[in-house]
Amino acid sequence: MCRVIKDNQFVNLEKPDRIWAIPAIHGNIEKLTTIHDNIFEHIAPKDRLVYLGNYTGYGEHSAECVDEILTFRRLVLSQPGMLCSDIIYLRGCQEEMWKKLLQLHFAPDPMNVLLWMLGNGLSNTLYSYGVSPHDGIEACRSGSIFLTKWIASIQNVIRKHPGHDIFSTQLVRASYTATDQNYPMLFVHAGLNGEKPLEEQGDHLWWAGEQFKQIKNTYEPFQKVIRGYDPEHNGIDINCVTATIDDGCGFGGNLICTAFSADGETLDILEA
Repeated sequence: MCRVIKDNQFVNLEKPDRIWAIPAIHGNIEKLTTIHDNIFEHIAPKDRLVYLGNYTGYGEHSAECVDEILTFRRLVLSQPGMLCSDIIYLRGCQEEMWKKLLQLHFAPDPMNVLLWMLGNGLSNTLYSYGVSPHDGIEACRSGSIFLTKWIASIQNVIRKHPGHDIFSTQLVRASYTATDQNYPMLFVHAGLNGEKPLEEQGDHLWWAGEQFKQIKNTYEPFQKVIRGYDPEHNGIDINCVTATIDDGCGFGGNLICTAFSADGETLDILEA
């Protein structure tokens, strides 16, 4: 039995009419703006909008995607009846890597950590902010003082983009609908260990994509677990107990927003 914990990193969506779930975006600004335009025609008070992480990475417009997310937030909240708590942002593995980047000077082997992250989507994110990954490699070679200065320069760049530094502090680990209703649902980024309670998932939420596929029974008290990023990019997969709604945006696929009803039914699929 999973015990739902009272923690601001795990957000209770309460009892919405619909949940609009946006999967991994990976810096694709054109698909994101198209999806936002489509959502805006449908979203209504008592709905929730849940972004499932990986706003950045791989695509060429990561910084612009964060701008678009913030702009769309203001647009949605300008509509009568919409509340700040109606919009939730999950932390994805790309955002987790960005967090680790800003702590790189504390890593025991910063060069190898940086090279791994650059090869897994971080490189294009840095370029989108006008930061050279090569400068980071040189800083690692030159020692901790140079690395600390390089990281400080990245933080200064972020501050020049209004709202971006605050946005990174608003990301949560998971969200779920009220467990006292008939069909509670859990929304995660990429992974889940079905043998561990929610508060003990740790990095499984970002890196346990393979374990997610092994879930065959309900992860109680939830009737369905929905994720927004499949590291193998196998496309949409919805069954009785889990749902993967990543169609491979950033890897040649589409960005698909799925609307779920309070009883877990797929009400609508918006595609860009």
